[in-house]
Amino acid sequence: MAQDKAIIQSLNDKFAQAFNSGDAAAVAALYTDDAVILPPGAEMMKGKSAIQNFWKGAAEQLGNGKLTTVDVKPLGSETAQEIGTFTFRTKGSQPQEITGKYVVVWEKVGGEWKLATDIWNTNK
Repeated sequence: MAQDKAIIQSLNDKFAQAFNSGDAAAVAALYTDDAVILPPGAEMMKGKSAIQNFWKGAAEQLGNGKLTTVDVKPLGSETAQEIGTFTFRTKGSQPQEITGKYVVVWEKVGGEWKLATDIWNTNK
């Protein structure tokens, strides 16, 4: 599983790079077709189109994102649960750092890990 943890961390780095550059389509491409996100203070969203729109809006308000894999637990040969932490910086005249944690379920689709379920919240 150490190999999968390294792969998942590299996918998190890819997510952060795409998000930080405002490429919501590249972020959405990291999710399964029927993925679900459960953002704090918002309705559950399903599917790549809704997920892309969510991250596009988030990128207008946040930047400098970083995701850190803390633990990866296999849930079978094609599924894994990841627990991690994040930091983002708000955009605007007085940027603030936002920190938090997340739990995601990754699924292998065509041999590649994809985000299937994504839930997070902030530390404050």
